[in-house]
Amino acid sequence: MNLKNSRVSSFLRILFSGTFLAGFGIFNSTAQFDGKAGSPGSAAIFKDSAVFKNWANACTVSRGYRDIFRPENGKVTSGLNEMATGRAGENGVVSLGDGGTAVLTFPKPIADGPGPDFAVFENAFLDNFLELAFVEVSSDGIRFVRFPAISNTFIHVQIGPFDTLSDPTLLRNLAGKYRAQFGTPFDLYELKDSNGLDISRISHVRIVDVVGSINPVSGSSDSRGVLINDPYPTPFESGGFDLDAVGVIHERTEEPAAPYFCPNPASSFIRLKETSGSAEFYLTDLAGKKVHTSDGLFMDLQSVPPGIYLAISETADRKKLVQKILKNN
Repeated sequence: MNLKNSRVSSFLRILFSGTFLAGFGIFNSTAQFDGKAGSPGSAAIFKDSAVFKNWANACTVSRGYRDIFRPENGKVTSGLNEMATGRAGENGVVSLGDGGTAVLTFPKPIADGPGPDFAVFENAFLDNFLELAFVEVSSDGIRFVRFPAISNTFIHVQIGPFDTLSDPTLLRNLAGKYRAQFGTPFDLYELKDSNGLDISRISHVRIVDVVGSINPVSGSSDSRGVLINDPYPTPFESGGFDLDAVGVIHERTEEPAAPYFCPNPASSFIRLKETSGSAEFYLTDLAGKKVHTSDGLFMDLQSVPPGIYLAISETADRKKLVQKILKNN
């Protein structure tokens, strides 16, 4: 097949899938989310907005490859960990590479409040060239819960490293949805039913680069198992998601009176001392699977194997206290 026919074939595959290209954008029959920064109804938050109360003050990056299918070419090197701390647009960016991660912490825990609670900034130079990442949160630094991401971008033709084919209206709960200086907001209330997560006290945010390949061997998938198509490959020192900052909108300003668990470490039992009514008292493993429950303030641990667990007290108004417990022999 000659080049001209190949291009026609690619166009037809896109057209008949309900997606077609127009100029520098993508129009998709399943578009359903807010659009680019500055457009009507967009949820993008400008970096200088007064809603931001704080910013990440520490970051640890685990670099990914320049090209996950060619690990022999090495990992990305652009940027330093500390460039992802402080206000957006001021300290530069750190590149994650294919599948790379960054874990950020904050002066005070992030707390669930009305609307979005924090926002993630990337350095995309255009509204339709977007490098994406998953966002996960933790209230103990051990168990992370991922926001349910959705990508309705076509997956019939790979978006190349210089293609301006991204469309924010096809994306939800993916960092990098907007151009530089505009943060993608996340609402902790969406994760309120997650085991082992206290949305009133988020201590860590983890950013995980999306490998935008439509090859299912290594490409990343959204929460429905659908492949996510973003610019790939980006085999450069600055490849992958370029993390600028994480801004906090709602932070925990004081520790409330709360239940606690003792003894810790424990051998045969733990007990809960409460100052407000507890609707449930249980243990989970570090993956969040419930392993033991109690109907009262006392929990018999004799049948629980030795190990590290999360003791969780959940009150009637859905507030949680989560504490790591060591069960001895």
